[in-house]
Amino acid sequence: MELIFLGPPGAGKGTHAQMLCKDAQLAHLAAGDILRKNVKDGTPLGIRAKAVMESGALVSDELVNNMMFDAIRSLNGYKGFILDGYPRTLFQAEALEKFFAAQKKSLTAVINFDASEAVVVDRLSGRRGCPKCGKIYHVTNMPPKKEGVCDVDGETLTIRKDDQPETIRHRLKVYHESTKPLIEFYRKKKLLHDVPADGDASSVQKVLEKLFEKLS
Repeated sequence: MELIFLGPPGAGKGTHAQMLCKDAQLAHLAAGDILRKNVKDGTPLGIRAKAVMESGALVSDELVNNMMFDAIRSLNGYKGFILDGYPRTLFQAEALEKFFAAQKKSLTAVINFDASEAVVVDRLSGRRGCPKCGKIYHVTNMPPKKEGVCDVDGETLTIRKDDQPETIRHRLKVYHESTKPLIEFYRKKKLLHDVPADGDASSVQKVLEKLFEKLS
């Protein structure tokens, strides 16, 4: 089973991908994680990406494509994968389609997590992170044992700039502008499945489990 999870930041893609991957023996391929790992490990692609990021520019579609293709090729022992945060553009989607054809793979489905702006802003603005260990909390959904303090190392939790309400709204605007063509691309191919994502994690998970049964 080869799946793509689309949705704005804060829609729950990562959370649900992890849950479903564990149950269905799928690999969770999150684009951001793969990019950071390449940079950290100093791979040839990571070295190129690091130079681009340090210059203040955006990593090109070509670099992102090649990192994701390498990650897919290296999978072993899984029954498929979920692509999370990739593709982000129509160019990436078209390149992925050619890659699948060359690998004799086919895309099972594209899940579009449909979350409202109000819910996304509430979820992301409530996030807090530990600057030392990186653990993420939420003031209401997943609070630390002691308010404002990391459970692991006692560090004071911080709010990322990306999780400020005005920044979130800008990120959503950019997301919708870049992803609208992508959604239509997959809808025309009859691969797109819209999943309402405003509810709590357990209710959304139930919808996904029913959808998985149909896809299987």
